[in-house]
Amino acid sequence: MDVVAEHTSDLSAPRARLVAELREHALVIGEVTLTSGARAQYYVDAKRAILRPAGFAALAALVAAQISKWGATAVGGMTMGADPVACAALAGGAQAKSFFVRKDAKAHGLQRRIEGPLLGPEDRCVVVEDVVTTGGSTLAAIAALHEAGHQICGVISVLDRLAGGAAAIERAAGAPYLALSTIDEVYPERPDSEGS
Repeated sequence: MDVVAEHTSDLSAPRARLVAELREHALVIGEVTLTSGARAQYYVDAKRAILRPAGFAALAALVAAQISKWGATAVGGMTMGADPVACAALAGGAQAKSFFVRKDAKAHGLQRRIEGPLLGPEDRCVVVEDVVTTGGSTLAAIAALHEAGHQICGVISVLDRLAGGAAAIERAAGAPYLALSTIDEVYPERPDSEGS
């Protein structure tokens, strides 16, 4: 897993802004049950930060730059977590189409599981997610894309909780995984920190 640290200086300001917005608006201290079923003493609700103007603008710059670097033509992932990230990519100027993966195919209409503009065999997809813990939602999106015959050129998360999801994601995608921030940056004093 890479963390966006090697970015050129023109992206250091949006990256610092994203981390600050996550720290201020997304971090919730208190016992919660995560999507994976595990219990935690804190929660990061990234949507609270990235659906505000400053967080969205910072995310847009970072995601659009990475999509361009990877030469991607499509960006999306499992719906809800991926939705604001994919939209931010478009707002940031990414020259890519956006898509959303449903948990299950729709039972009516076009009965599609991957919504948005049609993806072709030539498309290079970037899978996005707001928060990665074990990577379950991201792995499901990767599996849906592979099942539909699409190629994945990278995976981006807004925040990685550093709970083991990164390695599983890279293996499943067969492509690089990049976390725009980690829990070490957003909540370094957390109880389960290795530095504690």
